[in-house]
Amino acid sequence: MNAHAEDLSPRAFRTWLLVIVVLAALLRGLFPAADPPWETTVGIVWHDEGAWTHNARNKALWGVWTLDAWNPMYIAPVFSGLEYLAFKAFGVGLRQARLVPEVLGILSVLVMALGVARLGGRRAGAIAAALLATNYVYVMWNRTAMMEGPMVAFMCIAWYGAVRAESNARWAWLAAAGALLAFFTKAAAAFFVAAVGLETLLTLWVAGRDPQRARAAWITIVALAVCGAGALAAFVVPNWEEFWFYNVQISVLRKPAYTLNAFADRVTQFPVLHDVFTRMAFATAIGSAAALGVLARWRRVSSGERLLVLWVGLGALELIVHDVGNERRFIFFIPALTALTALVLGGQRTIVPEEAASISRRHALLTLPLVAFAAYVVMATFMRLAFLYEIRPVVRLSAALAVATTIAVYASWPRLTRALSTARFSPRAGMAVALLVAAGSVVQYAQWAAGRTYANYAASVELGRQLPEGTLVHGKLANGLALENRIRPIFVGRGFGNYDDRKTRDDVRYILTYIAPSLGYESQAGNPVIRDVLDAYPDWRIIMTFDVRETATGRDRAALIDKFGKPSAKD
Repeated sequence: MNAHAEDLSPRAFRTWLLVIVVLAALLRGLFPAADPPWETTVGIVWHDEGAWTHNARNKALWGVWTLDAWNPMYIAPVFSGLEYLAFKAFGVGLRQARLVPEVLGILSVLVMALGVARLGGRRAGAIAAALLATNYVYVMWNRTAMMEGPMVAFMCIAWYGAVRAESNARWAWLAAAGALLAFFTKAAAAFFVAAVGLETLLTLWVAGRDPQRARAAWITIVALAVCGAGALAAFVVPNWEEFWFYNVQISVLRKPAYTLNAFADRVTQFPVLHDVFTRMAFATAIGSAAALGVLARWRRVSSGERLLVLWVGLGALELIVHDVGNERRFIFFIPALTALTALVLGGQRTIVPEEAASISRRHALLTLPLVAFAAYVVMATFMRLAFLYEIRPVVRLSAALAVATTIAVYASWPRLTRALSTARFSPRAGMAVALLVAAGSVVQYAQWAAGRTYANYAASVELGRQLPEGTLVHGKLANGLALENRIRPIFVGRGFGNYDDRKTRDDVRYILTYIAPSLGYESQAGNPVIRDVLDAYPDWRIIMTFDVRETATGRDRAALIDKFGKPSAKD
């Protein structure tokens, strides 16, 4: 049966899309002040919300971006600008801060659905919308006032522009602008800008005599150059020292080790350290296989499909080179793997394309490292369930299974690929599987909602009752608890952000820090800087404590500390 014959009608697609977008809005908008997941974390560090919205809050409350030496706007100017607009329009608060990623998250669901529908049919588009709208990890990051959700949303917008540009070259401006907006939301999106540029060059190479695709590629190059030059002139060059310091010295040169052992560790730990791939195990497996399938016909596929593969491939390479230790860095995989999965489930793609069976084993061996690594990622995704948070057994067993799988694939070439190239999800089966996967994600959300807490929000409100407007308070946790009051937090980072004078700020009377699970817990990674402040003021005393939620124990405590140890006016 022709898969196109069973595609959704335009009216049915619009109805499905409307229902799914409403669902996406509900999942992102309900309980807006609730704590992010902490019993079964998805990598969200809640007190980072106040830190990354710091400059926007300054501008909204006091009319200036910078009041101290912590300047995240040089890391995230687009995010800071959007947060300021939200604060300006609706006031400063936790709900308002989360509005930006919520709205952009909903928009990302819509544009990915529309883009996939153009590539693989309307049914595939509806499937992409359902999977992305409900993906538990993605939903939770869309609910958090941090840069990752908006960054990924702009990547989705850029990808949609690239898809539309194949039929109308003017959309290439959206592809270029979206990619650069993603970069200036968080510089970790640099790989995606490179992916858009590389795909443009590949299109010029393989487009042949197709003037439409060639024109779109040239407009993309021009748009990247024009938008990039505008960003350089308006923001980067005037703030070059700060831009270099925050985006290169702090984010690139300071953190990762670049030794062979470090690279080996990052390769093996890539799918093992975090829950992202395991929580979306089905999309990880199908999406990875689909990505390899695109390589088998990469000259004939659309620019949109190639860009999805470059999105995943260059993104993985960037993490292996730089850092796999933070779960937040893996969020960008979710839309791309979801789109690749939806193209298969939509009924118009096989997991392995027919072209693969005609490729000789000798040529197929050129992709052996990619096949082996993809097999390792998929195996580790499932093996983690047997050895939760035990790295060594997962790495060893997954590596052994990946080697066995890779050998089996090439030993049976092309018989296995020929068999798989005829395997296709029927349209109804694909929709049923997608709805089942989406339902599983909604169950995870429901479990979180049933046990949700508001400890961090309540602590921020209570702090505002205790301290007058404009009170200076030391510590990263002061930023985290600043969105529901009017204190002035003085961030202290490791080697940046009010670090140099941390021991001599006698004008700052108060400190906010964890005392449980341990003193200074928020800054323990390598250098507990808040303890430097406490050591410089040995007479400090705890004035009051607050329940907060960060670790799975549920017994975390923050403390408001008087650095000078004298009774405050409220005592």
